[in-house]
Amino acid sequence: MSMDNIGHMEKVSLRDRVSQALRAAIISGEMEPGVVYSAPSLGARFGVSATPVREAMLDLVRENLVSIVPNKGFRVTEVAERDLDDITRIRLLLEPPTVRDITPLIPAKDFPALRELADKIVAGAEQGDLVEYTSADQVFHLALLGYANNPRLNNLVSDLRDHTRLFGLKSLSDKGELTDVAREHHTILDALESRDADAVERIMVEHIRQARGRWAKPAE
Repeated sequence: MSMDNIGHMEKVSLRDRVSQALRAAIISGEMEPGVVYSAPSLGARFGVSATPVREAMLDLVRENLVSIVPNKGFRVTEVAERDLDDITRIRLLLEPPTVRDITPLIPAKDFPALRELADKIVAGAEQGDLVEYTSADQVFHLALLGYANNPRLNNLVSDLRDHTRLFGLKSLSDKGELTDVAREHHTILDALESRDADAVERIMVEHIRQARGRWAKPAE
């Protein structure tokens, strides 16, 4: 995947932008399972009319991320802890070896744009914007996997990430620790830019394993 492709990923319709924002809000735990959300209230939150929210929500219904509550709105689908464990195992099988393999393939001219993507993750963390953080994180990781030129792999990992729940992000943000987590993406790029495939794979494994701990629901 070239930087032109990454730029194209951000040039999307209003409906797609709302879908991305809703996915990020679900993944980050800002939209909680069991709570019913109406299209008008979500539209007000994201600064759009209710229509693109309804359209986006219907896309998410088809992806089993939310369910329809007749005459009320939409409810976020709950994900079991066992499912989160399974997602982690699959990601560990797919992502670290793939990013290791693409280490020598990333053109040197692409690293400044990849750094900009990592900077967006850090900015989201610094601002306490969990939706921006989660959305930027997804774009970054899929951009790396894109260098493998395997659309099926990208689609599979994207789907796995969409069905995660990062409930612990708010706690990390409140404690001021999320920025350190965000900077891990620059560490990944450091290893990639130095063409150290062993380090890349090791960092990716640790990154994903730590993420599973951050997915756990906070103690009630």
